Amino acid sequence: MTSPLPTPAATRAREPLPVPALVVMACTGFIVIMTETMPAGLLPRLATGLGVSEGGAGQLVSAYAIGTVLAAIPAAVLTRGARRKPLLLAGLLGFLVANTVTTLAPSLPVALGARFVAGAFSGLLWGMLAGYARRIAAPEQAGRALAIAMTGTPVALSAGTPLGAWLGSVAGWRWAFAAMSLLTAVVMVFAQLLVPDLPGQRARTRVPLTRVLGIPGVATILVVVFVWMLAHNLLYTYIAPYLRQAHLALRPDLALVVFGVAALGGIWITGVFIDHALRRLTLVSVSLFIVSGATFVLGRQSMALALLAIVVWGIAFGGAATHLQTAMGEAAGENADVANALLTTSFNLAIFAGGALGAVVLDSAGASVLPAGMTGLALIALVTVGCGRHAAFPAGR
Repeated sequence: MTSPLPTPAATRAREPLPVPALVVMACTGFIVIMTETMPAGLLPRLATGLGVSEGGAGQLVSAYAIGTVLAAIPAAVLTRGARRKPLLLAGLLGFLVANTVTTLAPSLPVALGARFVAGAFSGLLWGMLAGYARRIAAPEQAGRALAIAMTGTPVALSAGTPLGAWLGSVAGWRWAFAAMSLLTAVVMVFAQLLVPDLPGQRARTRVPLTRVLGIPGVATILVVVFVWMLAHNLLYTYIAPYLRQAHLALRPDLALVVFGVAALGGIWITGVFIDHALRRLTLVSVSLFIVSGATFVLGRQSMALALLAIVVWGIAFGGAATHLQTAMGEAAGENADVANALLTTSFNLAIFAGGALGAVVLDSAGASVLPAGMTGLALIALVTVGCGRHAAFPAGR
């Protein structure tokens, strides 16, 4: 039987991690996450600039999520046999165009349309990026390779999104999106130079989408993804109004910096332990979400406790994507790309639900109740991870 990898695993095992290529993938993730979350740091300015309420501006996050939800699975199914490098470049080009249109958008509907398109290309990239990163490394280093490729997420949260918020405050929100277009063009050049190409999935190993969903562990992981990320986005999307209504003298951009730096610590911990402690890492991370939410609830109007809650939250979130994508990759095997498209869909359904539900809560009960919702949802996620000890998050892994 021919190996789907370009060289035998025994030879690949002696090779070092392809760090330059993984860094380019991390930069791709940075672009995807920063484009997704930047409205959270620019929410008041977007609302003023587009002439809508903050809840209305928050739908720029939801539009992105809808695009991802609708595109991720079809994109993965249609491109599962395509070579990986041209697919990566096509996804980056889509982001360049979408962010450029957002920069020039004269109204909310145009901006929503551009965000929808960006979300669609996010679905394409997230569906293939995790499997791509794992395949260019030796099998026993696949988790660490994925952790490096996923560093773009906490870097975007720690530096990118706050930098976008700062640039928006200094030069206007349009320049923040213009900067994203320029960065995407630069990453495309390095992707062409540094990232090795790989073939897509072999035709004989492809199974129908419904059978992928039926692989043991896959459905459980998808439930964890949705509930856990809903807990996260319920508060993260509306962190600016939460801080204001809690009467905390903490600017949203600084709060995001603290969160992101803590997330870098979380992904470092993940990189160290992911290849032999997946279940325990996931249980600890979800538990820390509960601790963070409870700290927000119990320490309302306390700056020290709010900062503590943000740090714990960031550490817990930093490795979450790596935990979930590693679990999905191991459960789904050669059908990991399609399974990760299902994961991306669940992830972005949670983003959409967080934006929509958060807007309802914001306009009715107020942002101060959001941490309680975060805590309850994280508790459900913890129970689900605990129940997945056989296939989704196996004991002893």
